[in-house]
Amino acid sequence: MSQPGFSLALPGQVLFGRGRASEAAGLILERGRSVLLVRGRSVAFADTLAAELRSAGAQVTEETGQGEPTLPQIETALAALRGQRIDLVVAIGGGSVIDLGKALAALIPQPGAVLDHLEGVGAGRPLDAAPLPFVALPTTAGTGAEATKNAVIGVPEAGRKVSLRDLRMLPDLAIVDPALTDHCPAPVTLASGLDAVTQVIEPYLSARANPMTDALCRDAIPRGLIALRRLMEREDAAARDALCLTSVTGGIALANAGLGAVHGLAGVIGGATGMAHGVICGRLLVPCLRANATALEAAGADMARMDEVRGWIAAAFGAPPQDAFATFQAWINAQGLPFLPEDRGADADWAHTAQGASSMKGNPVVLGEAALLDILAAARRPGGVAG
Repeated sequence: MSQPGFSLALPGQVLFGRGRASEAAGLILERGRSVLLVRGRSVAFADTLAAELRSAGAQVTEETGQGEPTLPQIETALAALRGQRIDLVVAIGGGSVIDLGKALAALIPQPGAVLDHLEGVGAGRPLDAAPLPFVALPTTAGTGAEATKNAVIGVPEAGRKVSLRDLRMLPDLAIVDPALTDHCPAPVTLASGLDAVTQVIEPYLSARANPMTDALCRDAIPRGLIALRRLMEREDAAARDALCLTSVTGGIALANAGLGAVHGLAGVIGGATGMAHGVICGRLLVPCLRANATALEAAGADMARMDEVRGWIAAAFGAPPQDAFATFQAWINAQGLPFLPEDRGADADWAHTAQGASSMKGNPVVLGEAALLDILAAARRPGGVAG
């Protein structure tokens, strides 16, 4: 039987494995000598890398990320950076730092305003000029930003998070060294890990899935679930490795197959509340799985993929398949993941806005506003079930 056609967009090069970060300075210097280093405030390896680059004669300008990037933050940085010589941008930190670095690499060469290129609140135009070369070194296992073609940016005036997206924004080099994530605090491991797991489940269920992303996600979903459960019990290098692999796989998968209702809602909620993206995704994951399963079954759709996901969750958490979602939700609750805020006054607006989000295009079934409101209610209640 012939296979449907598809395209596959990938980073220029991915180096994966413990110790690979030690190669970063040499690989960066091959690409340029004037480096913009975008970093997290507490990332110790960023100091090491900056010192190595400077000792080799490179000119290093540092930009520190503070929380998830916002339009005002990016505009302020661009005002200072556009007049400087910058050969390449290097980002080392969590997903927000990598998104900031990716956005700056894309926008520094552009002649116009940032809003010319933002989706949803701006014109959404492709970039006029090619981005600067970009190197990503993630220090958390979550967003997979080291393998995606977009950067998520908060727009406070609109109360939303939107994407800057262009195929040329795929990193030229991603160095994924799991050692950089060792001993990551448990709350960060949980939130980012749930995001990583979501970002292999949603592309697998996506209406835009293809044979290549399917192959990646089938391996990554059970691997990520097992690794996350183990890391919430104890520090484990092998589990860190597995979760990092899940994260970069999720980045590749979502860049090529899209996402779904979790991320459609998460962008709206994050922009309105400022809650961490991984926390929101973790709270929405099981309610969205339940809603999708119910809607697919009601439509008489093929349930094979949903049943596979249910089976992988059941195996990872030691539950029968029929109890998979309830068991997974109970585990998430037991880890202390924060619930969504109790103020429900904005739910109707959130549900309405989310229906137009780009991530919703990949959801395996159309979810109406009533279903989205039920999901939001479930994400606030212990047990994760709307009453």
